[in-house]
Amino acid sequence: MTVSVPLQIPLVLGTRVVSPPIVLAPMAGVTNAPFRSLCRSFGPGLVYVNEMVMAAALIHGNAKTKRMVTFSADEDFRSLQIYGSDPDFVAKAVRRLCENDEVDHIDMNFGCPAQKVTRKGGGAAVPVKKNLLRAIMAAAVHEASRFNIPVTCKFRIGINDEITTYIDTGLIAQDEGIAAIALHARTAEQHYAGHARWGAIANLKREVTRIPVLGNGDIWEATDAIEMMRQTQCDGVVIGRGCLGKPWLFRDLVDVFAGREIQPTPHLGFVTDVMLQHADALCIHQGVESGIRSFRKHTGWYLTGYPVGSDIRRRMSMVSSVAELTTLSAELDPTLEIVTGGERIARGHTNGPIRVVLPEGFLDTADDLVPPADAHVTTLSGG
Repeated sequence: MTVSVPLQIPLVLGTRVVSPPIVLAPMAGVTNAPFRSLCRSFGPGLVYVNEMVMAAALIHGNAKTKRMVTFSADEDFRSLQIYGSDPDFVAKAVRRLCENDEVDHIDMNFGCPAQKVTRKGGGAAVPVKKNLLRAIMAAAVHEASRFNIPVTCKFRIGINDEITTYIDTGLIAQDEGIAAIALHARTAEQHYAGHARWGAIANLKREVTRIPVLGNGDIWEATDAIEMMRQTQCDGVVIGRGCLGKPWLFRDLVDVFAGREIQPTPHLGFVTDVMLQHADALCIHQGVESGIRSFRKHTGWYLTGYPVGSDIRRRMSMVSSVAELTTLSAELDPTLEIVTGGERIARGHTNGPIRVVLPEGFLDTADDLVPPADAHVTTLSGG
């Protein structure tokens, strides 16, 4: 199938020209070096962002943080997302990353909906405090610009339908020298439920005119990216849950943006070959025990949409070695095709709506510059 491709302008991040303008969203516990390498094998030349790392963790440092901030030898554009709600912590973290030549691009998260973060005023709550948000962005850009490192940011529509912050967030980002912005077109309250509101991306694009605006949310197939750009006039797309268990989605995206025919969804034999490659790479990266534990959650995503039994799904989700995964994969029919509509079955988080908890009196002090006390939270979803 071929589709009409909307006008696209390459995404420029520092010295990197990204064409087509496609970015892998940072996802906690997923977008580590092995997964990025796998995705890059299907779609070279795009932007693949590492897992989110806390600014405070980068400053204090530990073995886990060092492993997270790891890039493959062939990764020629090193993208990392950081999370921080204190301008001083953010400045120090960015300075350290740049001085040590650890990154080529820094993304910032202002969309995390985790209650343990928003209840302290962090994550998706930060944009409510516009002055604090501006200070954080300014601190990051000031430090990164000394090394010619571009800074981007990703955020949500707002807290809920009554407290929307995305337009102001985009305008502040534009004013403070952020290179590009990405909107996950859901509120924090919506979490991952329902449909992404692409109309909000269009609204943001109309208001923010001097920097690229990227859209994120509900891109399950390559044609969804084309349709998002057509409907919203956004400048590019950010791919999150849609590539879970489908790293070849990036191949399809490159093809569809080039006006080429999209390849058919692979048979199950191709899928299991990719699974084994992924699992083996994770075990090399993290060690056998940790790597296979990290991989277990991926098995359900890879098998999504394929008519295999619940027993094999259960056993795969409990594998203790790549050898066991290989044995189980051999039990599957490699000629199986995905069921009709299987590509569009949601992967990853689907929960929501949630109750977004803010600190007492938070909305009464929205103009202050007091950072939230959330620096101790080290493991978060990117939002």
